[in-house]
Amino acid sequence: MARLLSNAFFKNLVRSSHSSKQMVISTSAFQQYLQYSTSPSGGSGTQGDFHTNNSPASSSSYPTTISADSDTHEDFQPTTKSAGIIWQDIVDQDVKENPVLIYMKGLPDTPRCGFSALAVKVLQQYKAPISARDILGDPELKESVKAYSNWPTFPQIFIKGEFVGGSDIVLTMHQKGELKELLADITRDSKHDSA
Repeated sequence: MARLLSNAFFKNLVRSSHSSKQMVISTSAFQQYLQYSTSPSGGSGTQGDFHTNNSPASSSSYPTTISADSDTHEDFQPTTKSAGIIWQDIVDQDVKENPVLIYMKGLPDTPRCGFSALAVKVLQQYKAPISARDILGDPELKESVKAYSNWPTFPQIFIKGEFVGGSDIVLTMHQKGELKELLADITRDSKHDSA
């Protein structure tokens, strides 16, 4: 309902801008539109959009963000400012604290590229808890992850604090049975925690 109202609000703003030479929008009205249009729950997004999925069938609600693309004109790039955030420290903490971590485009329930979707599908086969962070919400996060792993593409999968690779490497490991061995103790611990 909120999304329908926000879309109607935005359409009316566009129509009114065509009918008059000068359009004045109050800051609070525009912020309300952004608040409703960036989150399914009606709230504003969180920095980096971190998501932890401790059960494969989890249906938690989390914020969405506008994707960034290096080929997109700067006027359409995300405007998220991460003043005071030291992303290198956050990446380091994420990797150390989460047994299975994926930096991806989108989040596990809503991947925003085929490679990210493939990586999530492969990891979900093992029913291990997957933690994820959407790299599209903040260009500084994206660059910090690249610097941390020394790997240029996404998704990036970390298991037990070690960088494993992207979706192609995880798929190959799955096909060879190596991923099952690597995730065995995580899957076992996850079953014990839920019992």
